[in-house]
Amino acid sequence: MQNLVVHDQEAPVREILVLGDSHTVVFSHPLFKERFPNFFFNVVTVIGATASGLENPNSTTKAYPVFRDAVRESAAKLVVVMLGEVDTGFVIWYRAQKYQESVAAMMDQAIASYSGFLAELKMRFEVVCISTPLPTIQDGNDWGDIANARREVTASQTDRTALTLEFNRAMQRFCAQNRIRYLMLDDLSLGEHGIVKADLLNNERSDHHYDPDPYSRLLVEGLTGVL
Repeated sequence: MQNLVVHDQEAPVREILVLGDSHTVVFSHPLFKERFPNFFFNVVTVIGATASGLENPNSTTKAYPVFRDAVRESAAKLVVVMLGEVDTGFVIWYRAQKYQESVAAMMDQAIASYSGFLAELKMRFEVVCISTPLPTIQDGNDWGDIANARREVTASQTDRTALTLEFNRAMQRFCAQNRIRYLMLDDLSLGEHGIVKADLLNNERSDHHYDPDPYSRLLVEGLTGVL
């Protein structure tokens, strides 16, 4: 993989490898190129990738093999990872119902799987883990393929948000203990009613991702002190 691109005889552009679910598409926003002209974000997105499924070779998305191959081919020194939204918004709740286990037990499994993946990456890279986006699918919402797929989960948006906050705090603690940089955006994303701020919601009501403009600004500001 060619990771050095020279522009007008200036300093080479350095690759940053980005691994994650569909929320990582935000890294293609023009603001990243504008604010970080000396970096190239090599974004490897696996739609529906979960922290829980990283340890499962039979997972539906096969995210781990995809990420593993990207790591092998990359010449980057720093990797950014963002996973967990599908877990805290759907998989953890679904598995708890399906296997008649506690939500806490299912979350512990997701945290252990995610932590193991980050530790593996830390052996080769500088790692930045980004906090999981807060749930945007409202209670009783029946629009869009994502909402329809998650309809079996009856947890409220408030409960899903609380789980996401707990998940993010757990990952922040793990990262602090293992010298992994963690970009925590919860305080900047949480609204006064205990759910995500309205100004982060996508203009397309059927899109459960954050609006790329405010989200890219949050990420850029947070990464400015890291890159």
